[in-house]
Order: sequence, then structure tokens, then C-alpha cells
Amino acid sequence: MEIYLKTISALHDETRLLILRFLDEHGALCVCDLQNSLDMIQSRLSRHLKILKEGGFVRVDRQGTWAYYSIRSPLDKFRANAIEEIRHLEIKLPKLVKTEKEGCPL
Repeated sequence: MEIYLKTISALHDETRLLILRFLDEHGALCVCDLQNSLDMIQSRLSRHLKILKEGGFVRVDRQGTWAYYSIRSPLDKFRANAIEEIRHLEIKLPKLVKTEKEGCPL
């Protein structure tokens, strides 16, 4: 039951829905790309990403000093359905702002 509650809790925030939709639209992104694109301070963004990870929606891939976040795959039916519903919400997505990173693997 704890996992279910974390999943539901992860969806109970407009900012986290925006992050999920943004990742769904753009694929794996570095934290700094998310931070610049969504105009969020790093600590706030990290907290939201942690909650989404604990809720089973996102994964993190570390490549050297860089952390890339993406929608987990495969998703179970409940989370996949939630992502599908988020695609139909009227969420205004900001423009993707890629950050020039020295030694960036992607």
C-alpha cells in the first residue's frame, strides 16, 4: 500500500505533472536542462524529481557528473495510464532550453 500512496502522491502536484509531461515530450534530460527550461531553482526541481522517482514514474541515469532523468520504462499499467491521461491535460509546455555542458555525454 505504501508504494500505491507514493504513486498517488507524486501525481498530486501541478509542477510534477508539468515535469512528467515535459519528460514525456522530450525524453531523457539533464537536470540543468530541466532547470533552465522549467525556470526552477535546483533544490525545488530535485525535490520534485525525487518524489516522481519514489512514485515509480522516472528513472535517473548517471553519466559521469551528469544526471539524466526520463520516464521509466516499462511502466506498469497504472502508471502508463496516468502518463496517457497527463498527455491529454491542457498543460502549456515551455520551450526546451538545452545547456552547453563540457563533456556532456548526450
